[in-house]
Order: sequence, then C-alpha cells, then structure tokens
Amino acid sequence: MYRSQRTRPSRRTVLKGGMALAVLLPTCLQTQAARREELTFVIVTDTHVGYRGQESAAKLWQKTATEINQTQGTFVLHLGDIVDGGREEQYPIYLESRKLIEKPVHEIGGNHDPEDLFRRYIRKESSLVVEQGWMRFLLVNNARRESHDGFLSDEQLGWLESKCDEAERDDRFIGICMHVPAHSNRHPDRAWYVKPGNGHVEFGEILHRFQHRIVMVSHGHFHNGIRGWNDRHGIHEICFPSALYNQNRGLEDKAAPGFNPSEFRAGYTLVTLRERQMKLQYQPTGSEPSVEKLCRFGPTA
Repeated sequence: MYRSQRTRPSRRTVLKGGMALAVLLPTCLQTQAARREELTFVIVTDTHVGYRGQESAAKLWQKTATEINQTQGTFVLHLGDIVDGGREEQYPIYLESRKLIEKPVHEIGGNHDPEDLFRRYIRKESSLVVEQGWMRFLLVNNARRESHDGFLSDEQLGWLESKCDEAERDDRFIGICMHVPAHSNRHPDRAWYVKPGNGHVEFGEILHRFQHRIVMVSHGHFHNGIRGWNDRHGIHEICFPSALYNQNRGLEDKAAPGFNPSEFRAGYTLVTLRERQMKLQYQPTGSEPSVEKLCRFGPTA
C-alpha cells in the first residue's frame, strides 16, 4: 500500500475585469525547484461530427478548428468522441477541417469512436505518449461503444504505470488524458466513470504513487463545460467543455463537490502551464474568452 501525507487544498474565487477567476491550491509539483518554461496548448473534445445525421456539427468543427489555429497554443489534445455514433463517413470530414490547424493534433477515442475506425482514420496506436517540454502526456482510450462508463485493462494500467515511472526518471511531469473520467462522481453528476472492477482502484493507486508528478487528468464526455475535482491528492481531474454543446446541470447550486464554473457555450480550452501555476481559459467558439481558472501549486503557493 502506498502512503502519503495530504495537505488540504484551499479555494478562493475573485472577479477580474468582469471575468470569473477561481484559484485552487492543490498539492502538486512540490519537489520541483527549478524554473520551467511556460507551456501553452489547446484542449478540445466531443466534436461529434455527424451529430444526428446533420451537417451542423461539421460546420461548427470547421469554425472551431479555424479559431484553434489562431491561438497561442503550440499543440492540441482532442479528448474523444471525434464523430457521432461511430459514423465512418464522418472521419474524412473531421480530418478535412483538422487540416486547418497548422500545429500537431493528438486524439484519443471516445465511446462514439469504434477502435477499429480510430485506428484506420486517426492513428494506429490507441495509446500514445506526447512529450512537450517538461511535460509528458499519456493518452489512453478508456471508452467503449456499448457503455458510457470507462474501462482500464490490466495492460493499459501497466502501460500507464511504466510511462509514469519513465517520466519520473526523466524529471518530467505528467498529464493523463482519457475520454471517460476516473473520478467517482455521484448524483447530481452523471455518475459515468471508471468503476470498481473496471480499473478504478488500480488507477487510484497510480495517482497515489505519482501524486507529486501528475499535474492533471483530463477528460471529455460530460458536456458540462469545465467540470472538475481536486480531492485526490490535489490532482486536478477535469472534464473539458464539448466543442458541440454543453448543459448547465446546476451543479454548483446543488453544492456538488468540485467545481463547475458558469459557462456552457460550445468551445475549447486554452491551457497554460508555468512554474507553480496552471491557467484554464474557456474559449467559446465565435466569442471572446470567458471563464478563467487558475490552479496554483508548489511550496510557495
């Protein structure tokens, strides 16, 4: 059993220029003293090209891709549900708009993306390591077409642990990307996650062991804007906003654990990592940036 001493994260919310700004202080990167260069990238998810058999999702994805290309982000992470309902004919349409993004784009599959089609149109490997500066991003497909829940096999768990070991050896910090959340959310949330028996306990052990290395665990799937928690070792487990549609489920009004800022327009997120700070900037497509969330970490936070 792994043992560690937790510190209780604090939270405060302020307003800056009419923009909601939430500051979270988790336990993360406490062993890092050297300065690390700023890293900025884009997270987009749940494009659902072909949604309801209509062209509207493809048109919105084209507009979103054009905007993403103009951001400061140096690369893009797509967290799954690339197309809707496993529609094979939609992958070439997705890829045509993807060409508008003149920077690397790295996808994982979602529960709407059959693995064989993902391998045929997107990438042969369903799991991927993306090295960017001082960060190592581990992309794992934990979704299945027949379920809204997530699944991590023994092979995937072993792969994650080995890649985390390598990151520690190389003095890199870690971002894990999976479509379905691993956090055990409950009502009033959707309660879709990697449940016990499907890798939940074992994944939690990986978070426990590498809590000093893992900056964030990123997901799509929820369509609830930015929805997240940091109650496991201070690691930020975040479901990012859908590029197609989001719903306001009133989670903060219902005192649901975690955070869910009041912004639910279709869009993407610009993420900036710098020494002891992570900024999430919600960018609704076709509009100005809205909500920002600052996640601070480190011994002087």
